[in-house]
Amino acid sequence: MRVVSGLRKPLPPLTAAEQPPRPAGTAARQATVRGREGRRLYAIDGIRLLAALMVAVHHYAGTYRVNQPNNAIWDRPTSDIMPSVFRFAAYGWIGVEIFFVISGFVICMSCWGRTPRQFFVSRVIRLYPAYWFAIVFTTGVLVAVPGVWERLRLREVLFNFTMLQSGSRVSNVDGVYWTLWSELRFYLLFLLVVATGLTYRKVVVFCCAWGAAAMLAPVSDFPLLVLVANPDGAWYFIAGLALYLMHRFGQDLLLWGILGMAWLMGQLELGHRIDTVEHVSGWRGSVLIFTVFLLVMVAIAVGLTDRIRWKWLVTAGALTYPFYLLHYVAGTTLINRLRDTMDARLLVVTVIAGFLVLSWLVHRFVERPLARMLKKGLDTSFARLRNAGNTA
Repeated sequence: MRVVSGLRKPLPPLTAAEQPPRPAGTAARQATVRGREGRRLYAIDGIRLLAALMVAVHHYAGTYRVNQPNNAIWDRPTSDIMPSVFRFAAYGWIGVEIFFVISGFVICMSCWGRTPRQFFVSRVIRLYPAYWFAIVFTTGVLVAVPGVWERLRLREVLFNFTMLQSGSRVSNVDGVYWTLWSELRFYLLFLLVVATGLTYRKVVVFCCAWGAAAMLAPVSDFPLLVLVANPDGAWYFIAGLALYLMHRFGQDLLLWGILGMAWLMGQLELGHRIDTVEHVSGWRGSVLIFTVFLLVMVAIAVGLTDRIRWKWLVTAGALTYPFYLLHYVAGTTLINRLRDTMDARLLVVTVIAGFLVLSWLVHRFVERPLARMLKKGLDTSFARLRNAGNTA
């Protein structure tokens, strides 16, 4: 599951094609919007880590599995062990939907003005280094501590390094990797827009076309359309794209309409998730959390959080992706082995803190150096391809 945000170079003036239609009298508002561009959105970094923590607490204390008698993680239902934590943790799965919305926002922001080559390189160096480490680490934990989770065969573990296992019906080393398959399909679709040059009009058309495809896919009886349109996650990404357009160009009725449609489709999808994935939370509470989150994202988009510039949020955002990849299988395995050594709530907090420290180490000593190496190698390869094309 990967999402990036960071400081960007000052953007060039908008071209005529980029400019959305605007009524007269909005020059001052447009100047304010342009003044926000290029600033780091610290609040998004904080929300990303909060979403990851929600997912982790859910996996440790709020899933259907951990609330069954004699399950493989705890020795009795978590609703008996820590009932107050369980009631909160039951809703933590919504962190995934939050990730998808933020991904739509940040991907649109980070690749505006970039070429398809730059977009491809940025995704590779962002997604793969921590992911490769997570596969090795999680597999090592399963070898060292058997009996909690079933370990995949070696050929399946190796295939996981491609990140394409879900498209080949190969199991994930860690169940949380399923979100990466949704992300990859989003990137592939959005690459088509990036290749033509991002503008307000093109992104709006993309949102409408993708949304229509996502609505038609479930009743089409056409597996390829379902695969490409990704109806389970499409409207969350679309919400993020609309929010970024609000941030870059200002609000208008069309963007509010897209966001409203994303909310309506999203609340229905939340209900489907609750009905089909054995979540122990309720629909009303899930929709309330999702709605509050969207309102916070609107506040970020229109600049109400611009004064939040706490430097520690940068670190928080950097920890999110490795923490998400590492926490589930390895974390629940540790809980299983340590559950009799301390209070359950203290154990959950301790495991989360340990994985946050590990995530910082992965970011500092794996992600950053390996990303630099990959970028240098890919830039050299693309330069060679370009030179070969010029001399052919």
